[in-house]
Amino acid sequence: MTTPRGNNGAQGNGERREWGGEQGYRQYQPTTPGRSSSSASFKGCCCCLFLLFSFVALLVLAVVLVIILAVKPKKPQFDLEQVGVQYMGITPNPPSTASLSLTIRLLFAATNPNKVGIRYGQSSFTVMYRGIPLGKATVPGFFQQPHSTRQVIATIAVDRVNLLQADAADLIRDASLNDRVDLRVLGDVAAKIRLINFDSPAVQVSVDCAIVISPRKQSLTYKQCGFDGLTV
Repeated sequence: MTTPRGNNGAQGNGERREWGGEQGYRQYQPTTPGRSSSSASFKGCCCCLFLLFSFVALLVLAVVLVIILAVKPKKPQFDLEQVGVQYMGITPNPPSTASLSLTIRLLFAATNPNKVGIRYGQSSFTVMYRGIPLGKATVPGFFQQPHSTRQVIATIAVDRVNLLQADAADLIRDASLNDRVDLRVLGDVAAKIRLINFDSPAVQVSVDCAIVISPRKQSLTYKQCGFDGLTV
């Protein structure tokens, strides 16, 4: 009995062929050990790098948390200490209108109660009359040393802002008869705690002050401020 030629036998060109039944011979391709080993090695390197970066990130996070717990950061205080009226003028403009000119100087005291420094961003303050914005002052950002108090000055200038109808009538009546003009100063101060050359997420300090100005005396007669919902 004759054995079929090429069944698991070697051919002249070095290839191996298998008997495929009725369909004849089928070519057999050997696997390459080098390619599979290099792929496994690449995957192993990627896994090692991922674990290394994860470990470093967790280590940095743990160090930052330890420092934060040791420092115990507190919110900075931004208090309005003085309000100076440099100029105030009311000009009636018929019919039933009036223009307001005003220059006030706001003196804030920024207090840092922390063991680390605080970096303040640019802050803005708006003066309002009966919900109408009259003017705005901008204070540039600055860095404050630990356990320190720094004075910050902001000047708001209002140049002939027109008030219409009821608001103008109320302003003229309050200024001429009652010698008082009720204003409101609003502002937001953004501060970041500085930890080892890294800034913490911004902490927002809101300023909301109700002030009363005497047009005759050109001075402040009343002030009440709230900071982050706390009345001082």
